[in-house]
Amino acid sequence: MSERPTSSPKGVVTRFAPSPTGYLHIGGARTALFNWLYARHCGGTFLIRVEDTDRERSTEAAVKAIFDGLDWLGLKSDAEPVFQFSRADRHREAVQQLLQAGRAYRCYMTVEELEVEREKARAEGRAIRSVWRDREPVADSNEPYVVRFKGPLEGETVVDDLVKGPVRFQNRELDDLVLLRSDGAPTYNLAVVVDDHDMGVTHVIRGDDHLNNAARQTLIYQALGFEVPAFAHIPLIHGPDGAKLSKRHGAQAVGDFADMGYLPEAMRNYLARLGWGHGDDEVFSDAQAIEWFDVADVVRAPARLDWDKLNFINGQYIRAADDARLAGLVLGDLRRQDRPVPTDAEARLARTIPLVKEGAKTIPALADLTDFALKARPVPLSDKTVGLLTEETRARLGRLRQRLASAGDWSLPALEAQLREFAEAEGVGLGKFGPALRGVLSGGATAPDLASALAALGQDESLGRLDDALSQAA
Repeated sequence: MSERPTSSPKGVVTRFAPSPTGYLHIGGARTALFNWLYARHCGGTFLIRVEDTDRERSTEAAVKAIFDGLDWLGLKSDAEPVFQFSRADRHREAVQQLLQAGRAYRCYMTVEELEVEREKARAEGRAIRSVWRDREPVADSNEPYVVRFKGPLEGETVVDDLVKGPVRFQNRELDDLVLLRSDGAPTYNLAVVVDDHDMGVTHVIRGDDHLNNAARQTLIYQALGFEVPAFAHIPLIHGPDGAKLSKRHGAQAVGDFADMGYLPEAMRNYLARLGWGHGDDEVFSDAQAIEWFDVADVVRAPARLDWDKLNFINGQYIRAADDARLAGLVLGDLRRQDRPVPTDAEARLARTIPLVKEGAKTIPALADLTDFALKARPVPLSDKTVGLLTEETRARLGRLRQRLASAGDWSLPALEAQLREFAEAEGVGLGKFGPALRGVLSGGATAPDLASALAALGQDESLGRLDDALSQAA
């Protein structure tokens, strides 16, 4: 028997066990997060096991997509990940143990015989029972067979679920499930039990679509003499309309959310709130989530994906994020979109992002807010701006240009004072030249207030855009 790994001082070991048959779904990501949070909350261990026994559907690309998603979310295993397929010999060893103990049997039923039994069981309101359940195996037979679990026919199996409470299953309704296929391949329910035991898993936290498996797995645990772990089956995530999450609801893969400009720390915060919460707290740190999280507090009802709330939370994290990091993310987004960027884009973004990031809820939105600062000269003027550049306004902007050229302080407060003092000296309100100045500085793109736009562009770029505009409009 494989050695059980040394667990944490408090003994709690959780695991996330994805099947590599596609991308990492947001529901799977939340399951991984809940396992990670609970392990951290208890001072325990978080493990990852890749359930790749379905060789036809499991692909290297899917394995990579899953780990890329987990890495982006910051959910790393505390030990080397386990790959289930590599443990097939250990699974078959457990089946032999069940056979020797009389808790499993070889079943030689043909496909046709199985269909007859299925119809009979359905008519009698019970689970499938093979005719080989109480027969002696055929000696030296070359006939194909599967190995089935020999479950109890009476009584009940209780899953004392940490989320749903006690869930009772009548044993007569639990079929003698296949443990070993005719080609010798172990089945899911058998492999999961053996792997969780050997990995020292104490708490199985997973989606409630696995609740029925919990009863069957409990019986296998007991038959093998293993301690049954604590189960916690969490509700699925539904779309905003309350229906099961599907493609029509938009993004489902973790990678999609990354591409859409959500920050991993914001996603952790948001996913934690899907089915769990701490009072009215919406935005909280990882440290707070770890301190507060208990899987027993997960609600029983399905959670709903709420885009407005996700955007709100992401916006809060963008405001708090390091500006240099945001600049790198904006540049990455612009390049993915094949949008041109100047050679000094990083310097421009460093000046611009602190002035505009409070208005952004995603990285693409932040990129749009910085677009005005990245435009190449001469910046084309919109028809509206050209129309605003009357002879009087051009003359006034020329005088403003001279004033700004002599400004020794280009900080935001100083620029606010410059604009205010200039308007007073001209005897007009900002409305007399502000819209035209905005058009000249922004090229028609979204831009912040005038002082912020000047600060973001810097003195040389601001004066250059004014010169270009005044010469174009002359």
